[in-house]
Amino acid sequence: MSESRTHLLAKLNGETGKLSWRELERHFARGAVVKVDAALDLVEVGVSLAQDDAATLGVWLEQGLIARASDSDAAAWSAEPDSQFWAVVVAPWVVVQPVVGEIEAPVRV
Repeated sequence: MSESRTHLLAKLNGETGKLSWRELERHFARGAVVKVDAALDLVEVGVSLAQDDAATLGVWLEQGLIARASDSDAAAWSAEPDSQFWAVVVAPWVVVQPVVGEIEAPVRV
């Protein structure tokens, strides 16, 4: 892995956070939400977008693992307005993955 990719991974990882549908809705309205399947790492997708890695993105698009959020996605998310998403911004996109369960922070002794 190149140093620039490693740096970008660390940067985007540090910028990843949770958003509710209410916070995400305005980004959906401007057509800027990209949903990521749970099988992929959100930050890896963000790096591929930032680096314009067309080959990798093309495979994921073809496999249905990433896609621009659709009206049916918005309808489902609106039905559960407190739904939470992991999100990272890779301008102009907001890349999201629904939060499934809760991951607890490690306990330090």
